[in-house]
Parts: sequence; structure tokens; C-alpha cells
Amino acid sequence: MSSISQPSDSSRQNSSSYPQCVRVCVNRTCRKQGAKSVLAAFEVSTVPGITVMGSGCLGQCGNGPMVLVLPDMTWYCAVHPSQVPLVIEKHLLGGEKVEQMLYRRFHKS
Repeated sequence: MSSISQPSDSSRQNSSSYPQCVRVCVNRTCRKQGAKSVLAAFEVSTVPGITVMGSGCLGQCGNGPMVLVLPDMTWYCAVHPSQVPLVIEKHLLGGEKVEQMLYRRFHKS
């Protein structure tokens, strides 16, 4: 199982120069938890300039489906397809994280 580390503060400050990407884990556990439907929901709601892709294991098994927004390293857990429009509207288009969906392991309140 691989793990993606959190970036340093300096790399977060420079993250606006990188294109946005949404990664949806479609590995074994997340797939069993409905990740393919989550990925499909992102794919039908395309946002210009944002890449959406299925990914291998993000190392957070049992908390999925996991969605990782790059380059700002925002983690969403237990994402349901019906929540995808909220992530798109609020986070990808509006620039605000969807607080109630954040993965608390990496986003302490």
C-alpha cells in the first residue's frame, strides 16, 4: 500500500502554478465502496482546465471512496456520487473546500 505525503507549506504556496487534477481511487477497497460511480460523476461534469482520473491506491483504505484534489492536496473521504456536484461547485469552481467532506486525518478542524 503506497502513501502520498503532505506537501510542505512552501510547496502549497506555489501550488497555484500547477494545473488542478482530481484523482479518484479506484483500487480494490474504494472500488467496493462505489468509487467507479464517483469517478463517472466527475467525468460527466467536466470542468475546463481540470483533469479527472482514476488512480491506484492512495493509501487510505477503508475510508473511501477517496478523492484527492491536486495540487492543493485536499482529501475527501467516503464520497458519494451525489456529492460530486457540491465538490465541483464549491471547491473546483469556487475555490472553497467542502468542510463536511474533508478527510480529518489530513485536515484537522
